[in-house]
Amino acid sequence: MSHLPILMYHNICKQEKNSNDLTISTEKLETQLRFLKLKGYQTYHLSELELLDKLAAKAVVLTFDDVTVNQLNYALPLLEKYQMKATFFIPFKYLGKVDSWNAGGEESIMSLEQIQGLPANIELGFHSYEHRRFADLSEAEIKVDFERCMEVVKNNQLAVYPAIAYPYGNFPKKEPKRSVFFKLMHQNGMKMGFRIGNKINSFPFKESYEINRLDVKGGESLFKFKLKLRFGKLF
Repeated sequence: MSHLPILMYHNICKQEKNSNDLTISTEKLETQLRFLKLKGYQTYHLSELELLDKLAAKAVVLTFDDVTVNQLNYALPLLEKYQMKATFFIPFKYLGKVDSWNAGGEESIMSLEQIQGLPANIELGFHSYEHRRFADLSEAEIKVDFERCMEVVKNNQLAVYPAIAYPYGNFPKKEPKRSVFFKLMHQNGMKMGFRIGNKINSFPFKESYEINRLDVKGGESLFKFKLKLRFGKLF
């Protein structure tokens, strides 16, 4: 078994004073990517993981939720600079709009054209259609959410890997809703489902619909980033 940390990012900003739990500055992001590069970490697309039984000695997966324009403007150039792969998870309803699921949402979401123009080091994944908590939805509402995602993908011939980052890391954890939800995931061809969890995964994954990600916060130091990368969330 290998150990696989999966990092979760959201917004990227230019100035450190604007960073917060969901927003990291370009300076800190570059410091983290430079560290990964210097230490010999290999980045993977999710589609590559499906084909592998064993990873590089130092492996990491980089994920970015919400496909905000600030990721396009600030994260993408750094990923290209350090020759790293990443997965961008799409909330399909909001393409070309703003993150209105957040109170007072002001962050612009990439347009369809911007998504289609992303380079090969970026793989796309699902982040639901409406960015609602799956645990709060009925079976019928979850079905509709998946249907609308698939409609956007099909109508625009998007190459989207069948993996989903659950909005807010939320999914039904109690039976019978848990089994119903996982059945719907399977029926819609989802190969992976990502919670938050803040733990390091064992690879190959034991539970493909409960894969953990590490929440990278804008206020954290490089030292804490290193600890989280190695041990997961400590406190």
